[in-house]
Amino acid sequence: MDFAQAEALNGAIRTIAIKHRALAAAALSQLGLHPGHEAVLLALDTYGPQTQAQLADHAGCAPPSITGMVQKLQANGLVDRHPAPGNARATIVELTDHGRATLPRVKDLWVQLAADTVAAIPDPDLNHLTTTLAALADSLARARLTGCEAPRPGAAR
Repeated sequence: MDFAQAEALNGAIRTIAIKHRALAAAALSQLGLHPGHEAVLLALDTYGPQTQAQLADHAGCAPPSITGMVQKLQANGLVDRHPAPGNARATIVELTDHGRATLPRVKDLWVQLAADTVAAIPDPDLNHLTTTLAALADSLARARLTGCEAPRPGAAR
């Protein structure tokens, strides 16, 4: 890959990420939610009640981020937290009735966001696009795990 290709690819990915997040934020705000909240709700729907550590893993979030999201979702009556039996340090998170009732609207918004995202692609081959994007996400995850992430502030270079 040469610089021109890299610049085009990185620019397209950056634009997609920024625009997709903005559209997601606008859609989720209709339900009083913020980006990331849908991942928590959908993970609880898929996997059921779980510890915050498990939820962070399933939702693809860092543990400190999941704590703040769960607090906001609990304040909105969408989830409930309680101590894990036999482990005073762990907290179990689960959907409330209101959270379960909100899920169909979250899923509808998510479907519409996906449709809007690919609307400009003529006759999209969604299976191919989904496979390609999953491979991109996997490449990024592997790159991060092999030490390609940005250095922490104050870290030795």
